[in-house]
Amino acid sequence: MTNFVLCHREMPVLGGLLQRHINWLRTCGVPMPAIVQPELVRLAHGYRGSDGLFDPDESGPAWFAFAEVGDVIFWRPEDELARWTGRAFALGEQAVDNAGTYSLGHCLHVYRSPLHWLKAGRDGIVVIDWERAFDELRHCPRVAVDENLLSVYSRHMRPRRLPEVYVLPERRGVAS
Repeated sequence: MTNFVLCHREMPVLGGLLQRHINWLRTCGVPMPAIVQPELVRLAHGYRGSDGLFDPDESGPAWFAFAEVGDVIFWRPEDELARWTGRAFALGEQAVDNAGTYSLGHCLHVYRSPLHWLKAGRDGIVVIDWERAFDELRHCPRVAVDENLLSVYSRHMRPRRLPEVYVLPERRGVAS
């Protein structure tokens, strides 16, 4: 699994969760294994920049941090999300290409928030960058979408652009 140390050499210092954070997550219905596996949820302080990237600042509010390949996703329970590098399109995105996600007729679950994803034991994804969702998810054989996300999902699951189409006229009088 992704190691926080390997994500980015200039990454902000990430701390461990305080007991009050663990208590809050547990009170919200998050099972303990989802807090510690596949990797421990971490804590950072800062702000979300206008570019959607995380801006570390020790005097800023606390954010939960999750490792993704080449990125870190930051979440504040007010449903504010930020990324460290902008490379990840979703929280939990390793599930997209995991064959086990679709085995025995199962689906890739798309959740509306990190809290719902955590309560489900990190089973699935939370899309952060809907502009990239079509390209990242179009090869998935089955997807189960939170009903509150269905309109957003439907709007974004189309190619950004289609080629301009011309019709070739049939040539008459040409020998085959």
